[in-house]
Amino acid sequence: MNDALGHQIGDELLRGIAKRLRFVLREQDTLARVGGDEFAIVLPNLPYLEKAHQIAQRLIEAVKPPINIEGHSLTVGLSVGIAMAESSEDSPDHLLRCADMALYEAKRNGRNRYEVFRVEMDEAARKRRDIELDLREAITGKQLRLYYQPITDSAHNEIIGYEALMRWNHPVNGLIMPMDFIPIAEETGLIHSIGAFALHEACREAASWVGQQTIAVNLSPVQFKNSALLSVIEAALTESGLAPHRLEVEITESVLLDSNHSNVATLEKLKALGVRIALDDFGTGYSSLSYLRSFPFDKIKIDKSFINDMQDSREALAIIRAITGMSRSLDIQTTAEGVETDEQFRRLKEEGCSLFQGYYFGRPQPSESRLTGFTPVDASLHFT
Repeated sequence: MNDALGHQIGDELLRGIAKRLRFVLREQDTLARVGGDEFAIVLPNLPYLEKAHQIAQRLIEAVKPPINIEGHSLTVGLSVGIAMAESSEDSPDHLLRCADMALYEAKRNGRNRYEVFRVEMDEAARKRRDIELDLREAITGKQLRLYYQPITDSAHNEIIGYEALMRWNHPVNGLIMPMDFIPIAEETGLIHSIGAFALHEACREAASWVGQQTIAVNLSPVQFKNSALLSVIEAALTESGLAPHRLEVEITESVLLDSNHSNVATLEKLKALGVRIALDDFGTGYSSLSYLRSFPFDKIKIDKSFINDMQDSREALAIIRAITGMSRSLDIQTTAEGVETDEQFRRLKEEGCSLFQGYYFGRPQPSESRLTGFTPVDASLHFT
């Protein structure tokens, strides 16, 4: 908000939200801003737990309507964490910590909702802290590495590119997949170090390959909040010597949903560098079609959930057809993700998909193994 519209409007927005919150509360309740866009509320002498639920829901509803500030109609959401004092010995710090864990759970479960603290949340928080500490050590101890999954065209006779996928080789727990550590990296800000490593490493390795295969790197929405992102990508290209058109960055719709103007400006600067931009997980998010008007993407990636369901679901197949038809009219390539069978590959070719990726063509492999991970279409076996 501050980056897009300025600190003055951001401050006015916080004041407007505070007024709405105060209006919902009772005379004896205390409202305090604890930093950034977070508030704490003390509700003394509640007659029963459900009363806290009712107040939390009213707070969420109070913030939902747009707030008009200097001609800008701004819409925000509110997530609430609730912690109840069990006895007079519960300290304010303990209650705030428990409420904060419940708040994390509310955000994780979809935002614009409330959650009440449960003992299990404390154990989950401990595990997150342990992963954070291990992840910090992984970054400095070179435990992170990239695996590469091949991308082919409809002829299926050569690899036209690879997607770089992060793996964490933990000294005790073995290979850890991104879904188990990237969310924590985003929460803690470690994603900026991990993302920079991924960009530099992918460009360095791709520059050593024989041929002109592209390399696709996923960018987290959190990375777009870092003003140094463009510099990191420029440095990765310069130091590796990789031609900009061989680098493809993949973003999700949430990048355009969050701070739309500043993020689109960043994408436009990347485009000016010659870097290709792909919209990942297309069709699973918010208002997909509107994003195609806000930025000229080079590629759309059809989410694998549609691929998995297309044989049994008319709706999934209809969405695939709509995406491929629209992409042809806009001259945008489409990549079908998660292709696992010859039947899926054949059907997706018939529907007009341009590029293909999935276990049918090869699992993600380290750079030194990547050439063994692709089998031409006329071979009897596919690498899995």
